[in-house]
Amino acid sequence: MIQLIASDMDGTLLNEKMTVSSENAAAIQRAAQLGIKFIVATGRGYTEAKPLIEQVGIEAPIITMNGAQVFNHTGEVIDTVSIRKEVVRKIFHVLKEKGLYFEAMTTKGTFSDSKMKRIQNVASLLVDLKTTDSFKIAVSLASARLELMDINYVASYDTVLDDKDNFVLKVIAFSPEKREILAPIADQLEQLGNLAITASSASNIEINHINAQKGIALETYANSLGINMNNVMSIGDNLNDRSMLEAAGVSFAMGNATEKIKQVARYLTDTNVKDGVGKAINRAIDEKL
Repeated sequence: MIQLIASDMDGTLLNEKMTVSSENAAAIQRAAQLGIKFIVATGRGYTEAKPLIEQVGIEAPIITMNGAQVFNHTGEVIDTVSIRKEVVRKIFHVLKEKGLYFEAMTTKGTFSDSKMKRIQNVASLLVDLKTTDSFKIAVSLASARLELMDINYVASYDTVLDDKDNFVLKVIAFSPEKREILAPIADQLEQLGNLAITASSASNIEINHINAQKGIALETYANSLGINMNNVMSIGDNLNDRSMLEAAGVSFAMGNATEKIKQVARYLTDTNVKDGVGKAINRAIDEKL
């Protein structure tokens, strides 16, 4: 019997409006009434993720930045896995050399060296997620959304590297050329060692410490509750979800998931715009998966 459910956010729990649907929220609440716990597992930072579930009355622990930090339901940090600064410097050097725009997610928030490029890349993500078919409209949406996000803009990432009290948890790099450009760069970065390189969309790569993965964080959290991974269910759509889909006894790929993720998961549910998370949860409950 399922005792714990973990869900990704973008492309999974969130619909085309970047919100949690009432159907998904109802299924989570139904599970809670049966004593089944729920945890969010996202590539987002805490301040970006928390308001989205609070809007529908969900209070849950959150695995953030692909497993780099874990927060309990009250917002207390219970685990942190950072990348060593000397390795971060090498990552930054490779990305700059390749001409990629990137951001650093740290213990002091997310840092960007270009507001314009951040807007463009958020807009590209919104188009990828089918929020709109118009890039021009997506830029307007992205600009509005940025006003709600706590982003630190700096002239140089040396500001981050030189701050001894600030630790880098994840680096995310973007390219409009998508996999054609990003795949060889990911291969190059892997040569640095002890890194987990994944993606949450076709237009980015996400770089974490090898121990900062959703699957590792989920298993650690489940163990803290005395829950066997055979009784854990996970739901996701992209490469940064793979580790938790492999770790959980019951795993669902979204209908909009990449083919690789569909091959990893044991079950398939509907898309994120058709309440796939809610349908997966209700199926797990009804069929006693």
